[in-house]
Amino acid sequence: MQVIFDLFIEIDHKSGFCFGVVRAIGEAEAALSEGGTVYSLGDIVHNRLEVQRLERLGLHTLTRADMARAAGCRMLIRAHGEPPIIYAEARRLGIGIVDATCPVVARLQARVKQAHAEMRPIGGQVVILGKRGHAEVVGLTGQVDDPTLVVESEDDLAQIDFARPIYFLSQTTQSIALFERLGAEMRRRAADPAAVRIDDTICRQVSGREQHLTEFAARFDAVVFVCGRKSSNGKVLYEVCRRANPRTYTVEEAAELRPEWFEGVRSVGICGATSTPGRLMEEVAEAIRNSQFTIHNS
Repeated sequence: MQVIFDLFIEIDHKSGFCFGVVRAIGEAEAALSEGGTVYSLGDIVHNRLEVQRLERLGLHTLTRADMARAAGCRMLIRAHGEPPIIYAEARRLGIGIVDATCPVVARLQARVKQAHAEMRPIGGQVVILGKRGHAEVVGLTGQVDDPTLVVESEDDLAQIDFARPIYFLSQTTQSIALFERLGAEMRRRAADPAAVRIDDTICRQVSGREQHLTEFAARFDAVVFVCGRKSSNGKVLYEVCRRANPRTYTVEEAAELRPEWFEGVRSVGICGATSTPGRLMEEVAEAIRNSQFTIHNS
């Protein structure tokens, strides 16, 4: 027998843009409203649809390699931040800077400098938990000329010299559980565990979502996680949801929804990353509401 029914759909009220992203987008919109050509150094947010919306308003995206295009114009530094060399190059090219670096990231950049200052006289090393090549991590490792070790998993700990002091920090959007696990392993391997300094620099607005999403995802028959393909935070939070609910699916936009995901489903939770606009989660919810789903009962 085939039974038609209405799905219960709930959007997670704690999902969506974090403060840093809201601030960066606000800075971009304000700069665009003033007229003139405005560039963003890299995607302003790791969400393709939001980038396209701002491009329609006139925002141009460029890379470090073609910064010269912005000479005489304004250029936005996104929430992820940039190393000092970028600011110096902008001054050389006559580029006006609109600095939208997230305050949490800016404080971490200062902590990285401090960490190196403390480790340098004692032959120590600075280690950051983060995704290699991620914009925030590039900005952090570029704060000083000294090398900074970047680790993504326990396998990467092999590059650390455990006979020397260690100062361990984290990219702001990393998993607290992973940070704590790697920190404990560093102390276990260290010649002197007391010489391993662990400095938790994970953003609590982001990290606090892990426990919340674990509880949120477990409440539904299925979960749709909305985020951009480039979002590092999105990958972490999607896995949090998937561990809590194996029937968790990820989409970048409503067009990617698949009917078979909702077979036998009576409730759906919709959530997203810190780089996910609330309007995209609303669009996904509306697309599900406007579709007809069925339960197949024998």
